[in-house]
Amino acid sequence: MAAHGSAPRWWERDTTPGYILIAATILSFILLNGPTGDAFHHLLEDQIAGLTVGVGAGAHAVNLHLIINDALMVIFFLYVGLELKRETVEGPFKNPREASIPLAGAVGGMAAPALIYLMVAGHEPAFARGWAIPAATDIAFAIGVLSLLGPRVPSGLRLFLLALAIIDDLGAIIVIALFYSTHLVGWALGGAVVTFLAMLMLNRAGLKRLEIYWLLGLVLWGFMLVSGVHATIAGVLTALAVPMRRPDGGSPLVTAEHALKPWVQFAIMPIFALVNAGVVLAGAGFDTLLHPIALGAALGLVLGKPIGIMIMATTAAALLKQRLPATLPQMLGISMLAGIGFTMSLFIGNLAFGIGDLATPVRFGVLGGSLISGLVGLAVLAAVCRAERAPSTELGRAEDLAEERGVLE
Repeated sequence: MAAHGSAPRWWERDTTPGYILIAATILSFILLNGPTGDAFHHLLEDQIAGLTVGVGAGAHAVNLHLIINDALMVIFFLYVGLELKRETVEGPFKNPREASIPLAGAVGGMAAPALIYLMVAGHEPAFARGWAIPAATDIAFAIGVLSLLGPRVPSGLRLFLLALAIIDDLGAIIVIALFYSTHLVGWALGGAVVTFLAMLMLNRAGLKRLEIYWLLGLVLWGFMLVSGVHATIAGVLTALAVPMRRPDGGSPLVTAEHALKPWVQFAIMPIFALVNAGVVLAGAGFDTLLHPIALGAALGLVLGKPIGIMIMATTAAALLKQRLPATLPQMLGISMLAGIGFTMSLFIGNLAFGIGDLATPVRFGVLGGSLISGLVGLAVLAAVCRAERAPSTELGRAEDLAEERGVLE
């Protein structure tokens, strides 16, 4: 961590993960649309050594695409799960009243985009399966874009976006588990339940060694992969079982979260974007841009996110007689930034429609909607946020101590 008063190193800046994701997305477009297009496609989709995973109708050929989306992304969801648990146990979500406004905003920010998507694309049953695509927010991208404004952004507004995005991710995880799991296999589900319960019992018995939880998490992932419930859920369940505190006051959970953070931000998310964000532009015209799935996803992100968040957050504040974390114009700008769906939206789109013909409008809708949301949200916030003083050194020390204890991000 850079000392306070000196410029942070490039990998410590909030904007860096976002820039890396953008670079991975551009590279994906280049690889798919250049001379390497066919070779890149075969590299991702060709079956590896005749391997399959799953049983019966739920069996899938093992290829690089599957390994990235069903194995590497488990680590991403493990990291998200650790963050969720920390925020709930020791962070802002510990007090339900404090969490009520971002919670209400997150619920509205998932419901309104889903409704808009269904209004646009739901007339076709085959398209309706993608209703959850615009319901997600990409934490890394949204926080990265917000950080471009520097100290002009009130700290309460940044915390609101962070809390909103975390709750949003939890909602996306629940949606994946309930609506995008197919061909359930009873014995594998039973094995997953027993493994998870064993992890909880070890936590309660006082076992603090992370290696044991990683080993059991790997077993849990294996059962999930076969069970028909999407394998990424194993990452979240493993995170829930990781102990929060040791007797000496240290935190296994925070240790794991800090160890995983650079791998998630600088490797796993860019690799996912490289594999899933690019689209083949040959043959794509206005019919692709105006496809119901593309329009539903884009409008859900651009319009649904700010509408749902603003209505629900202001309603919750009025009912609970609490102040909003910022002015209404600032809240509108931050609600627009929440329309940056990218990684999570692409992931849900992949679950909903796979890699067939419908993958192209999904990607156009998500990338277009995320781009518009980011640019408009940034412009609004730049217009309504006044410059504030940089945080004091004393405050910086307090933040470092709080992070070490696992109290904030």
